[in-house]
Amino acid sequence: MGILEDKSRARLFYKYLSRVYDRVNPFIWNERMRTDALDLLDIDADDRVLDVGCGTGFGTEGILEHTDEVYGLDQSPHQLGKAREKLGDDPVQFCLGDAERLPFESDSFDVVWSSGSIEYWPNPVDALEECRRVARPGGHVLVVGPNYPRSSIFQKLADAIMLFYDEDDADRMFAAAGFEDVEHVTMGPGYNPEIAITTVARVPA
Repeated sequence: MGILEDKSRARLFYKYLSRVYDRVNPFIWNERMRTDALDLLDIDADDRVLDVGCGTGFGTEGILEHTDEVYGLDQSPHQLGKAREKLGDDPVQFCLGDAERLPFESDSFDVVWSSGSIEYWPNPVDALEECRRVARPGGHVLVVGPNYPRSSIFQKLADAIMLFYDEDDADRMFAAAGFEDVEHVTMGPGYNPEIAITTVARVPA
């Protein structure tokens, strides 16, 4: 387990990163990538969407282009504070919470989205099970995470920091969490078009 796959360390990390996050983030996760990920979903104007690990609201902002009924959850009060500054609490409903214990009723959302959060989850299968629980039967869950590097040197560095994974790892995690029709797309900025792995899966009907 990487050093940032610890909730208290991750909260401390984002206490300071939140001050510059929106300036750093575009080098790793930019608007074109967000659009490409959203294009993998079919979000209707009346769909209810949850953004798990919403951070400063970058993914949330893109979701708002498709529907007004959006919820954002993050374990970092500092990241949520930045999201509220940008987007307000209307129409987005932000809440402080844990991906492994989502404070929502089962079958509450048409779509569950999570970008740049799974790498910090100590128990990713548990959190994916929670995403499946709160999504309606037949609904979709989309997760964007860091693709496992090919270089052995970078693999050792990645393993020491947080969760990096490849398509086979994602298949195992999503299958263990009870999903069906799991598909993956790699994406990234120009300097590394495979830096991120985006997975879309369906909740069994």
